[in-house]
Amino acid sequence: MTDRVRIAFIGGGNMAAALIGGLLRSGASAADLLALEIEPARRTQLEHEFGIRTLAATDDALREHDVLVLAVKPQQLKEVCAQLAPRVERQLVVSIAAGIRARDIARWLGTQSIVRAMPNTPALIAQGVTGLAALAAVDERERKIAERILAAVGRVVWFDDESKLDAVTAISASGPAYVFYFIEALIAAGRAEGLTEAQSRELATALFVGAAQLAAQSTEPVSVLRERVTSKGGTTAAALASFEADRVAAAIARAVHAANERAREMGDEFGR
Repeated sequence: MTDRVRIAFIGGGNMAAALIGGLLRSGASAADLLALEIEPARRTQLEHEFGIRTLAATDDALREHDVLVLAVKPQQLKEVCAQLAPRVERQLVVSIAAGIRARDIARWLGTQSIVRAMPNTPALIAQGVTGLAALAAVDERERKIAERILAAVGRVVWFDDESKLDAVTAISASGPAYVFYFIEALIAAGRAEGLTEAQSRELATALFVGAAQLAAQSTEPVSVLRERVTSKGGTTAAALASFEADRVAAAIARAVHAANERAREMGDEFGR
């Protein structure tokens, strides 16, 4: 980051740590970063790993920061916001809590400068993708600051309609678990066909890395890439026919819809 921006992380879990590490790698100063974390062992870890200052509870030091990143669990966010509200003035607030709508955070904090972000766990290795949406009061400079924070751990995609972030949650935020589920199934299938655990794991994980990179770098539709692997009457065609018979695509669509609906429910449940 080129311009000096002081950022306080409310919560010091894995995603906060990923963002802190990404910001430091992109040029931020440790002196401009702060983490509020109630667990003593975690505070010590953050201090030693990143050289940043930490707090055990809210205090007036938060007023000195330009951005507050809310990195706590959705069910904790309302209580945390009640503690923060007296110290929120003109700061930009970026929330990475799943499901909780920006308008509810604005109501709890008494500010309209809210950007809602939905990252995913590949951010832990700087390969994440984050959906972003902002309330109307957020200006262009603040949008750029929010983007720079999340871009420190991967790609960002903006949405004008915040409700689309429920679908983002269902696809990319929950999505790593779907990929891991498929990798697990491939490893088990490889074992059933006589391969070792190590062989199956190496083949399955390398397959996903390589295929995903090919899809990302190609300008052609993914369907075309699939067709090129599929020779008529060949092994791939046999496997895909089995998927079709088992209605795997429909099952994936139902799973994503279920996650989308749960994200909406969480917004209703924890946003009261």
